[in-house]
Amino acid sequence: MRLTKQTNYAVRMLMYCAANDGHLSRIPEIAKAYGVSELFLFKILQPLNKAGLVETVRGRNGGVRLPKPASEISLFDIVKVTEDSFAMAECFEAGEIDCPLVDSCGLNAALRKALNAFFEVLQQYSIDDLVKARPQINFLLGLEETRRPLKVSSPAAQTAA
Repeated sequence: MRLTKQTNYAVRMLMYCAANDGHLSRIPEIAKAYGVSELFLFKILQPLNKAGLVETVRGRNGGVRLPKPASEISLFDIVKVTEDSFAMAECFEAGEIDCPLVDSCGLNAALRKALNAFFEVLQQYSIDDLVKARPQINFLLGLEETRRPLKVSSPAAQTAA
């Protein structure tokens, strides 16, 4: 099984946001950090936003941030949003199947068991786990010089500033 580039960069985008915690992340900065096109990241952003894995702040000083702690976003949460199919063999797919053994073959059961084990492992790892595993991640992503504070909209916070 091979995950798509969309899933790979979705995970990376969330890792960037987690490493940049407390600040808005901008797509051009994320694209530069990973050497990927902004257009590709914008394409990935839409399903992540729809699934509630990221939230966007519009406007001149807008950006992207995690809507909840990175420890609450599992790799499985991302994979199920970004991958189109987990069909590992023809017998996983709906519709007409050419194999005469489809109803009595053990391959389908074995592959389902393997896929479920894969999903269980992905559920055990969060974005926070990936970020904390790399203590120098902020330096590696160039976050030291690009930090943007989150806009605070509560009246109490504005009077405190």
